[in-house]
Amino acid sequence: MVSYLQLAHNQRHPVSGNPVAKVIHNFGRADKVDRTALARLVSSISRFLTPEQAVAAAATAGGEVEVLDSRRLGGAWTLDRMWERLGIGAALRQVATGRRYDGVAVERVLFALVAQRALEPGSKLAATRWIVERVAIERLVELTDDQAYRAMDFLLDALDEIASQVFNSVAHLLNLDLDIVFVDTTSTYWETETADELAELAEDPGDDEVSSPTEAGARAFGHSKDHRADLPQVVIAMAVTRDGVPVRCWTFPGDTADTAIIRTVKDDLGGWGCAGWCGSPTAGSPPPPTGPT
Repeated sequence: MVSYLQLAHNQRHPVSGNPVAKVIHNFGRADKVDRTALARLVSSISRFLTPEQAVAAAATAGGEVEVLDSRRLGGAWTLDRMWERLGIGAALRQVATGRRYDGVAVERVLFALVAQRALEPGSKLAATRWIVERVAIERLVELTDDQAYRAMDFLLDALDEIASQVFNSVAHLLNLDLDIVFVDTTSTYWETETADELAELAEDPGDDEVSSPTEAGARAFGHSKDHRADLPQVVIAMAVTRDGVPVRCWTFPGDTADTAIIRTVKDDLGGWGCAGWCGSPTAGSPPPPTGPT
């Protein structure tokens, strides 16, 4: 017995009304058919189907297709490419490895937390479920809350070194003009009646160290640009290039004066090899120096 394969579709007979198979293409004998060509044909047709329709079609045809998992990819993949192009991933891996961490593992966890905040904002606990159940992230198939907290501890501890490397990468990539850096400040307050108690929040620095009030606690009463002097606040500063590209931001205790902020900004940016002059666009700053900085 010889079998032949044909591609056909049913159409209704104009007189009898019964369905009649109309042959579109004859593939020849079944035992001699080019199955690679058939696979290409099926693949080509499947481009016009959604994944659900393709699975339903295979099931109808008697295929054994089982969907084991389905994840979102596009948003996380796009962010991952930007992350690497800006040098953030490389900076994290290098600094983490230098501190005897698994650089790839730490970098992937931090990227996942950033991606989650960008695509589906939520807590760190929600991020663990998001990564396990909803999104496909390269080289990261699961995440625990302990991993998230350990990665955040590393980030806070190494933030200055990481920020410096990312800044150098972005400045080169975007060819930033850093001859002049503008700085401005604002404040934001909390709906609470008490400020942070620095003495309670500061850890014991030991005999040879001095505790940093900026890190120990930041909410304090001060001059409020929101006209809410009755509530504790923090002061936020941002430095930008002459074209408005952000360079770095800082958070200070709510009673920090602008003069102290400018000194800190100059010291920090000087360590990055940035311009030796900066000014506030809203504070009537003097003109930049004419000689080399």
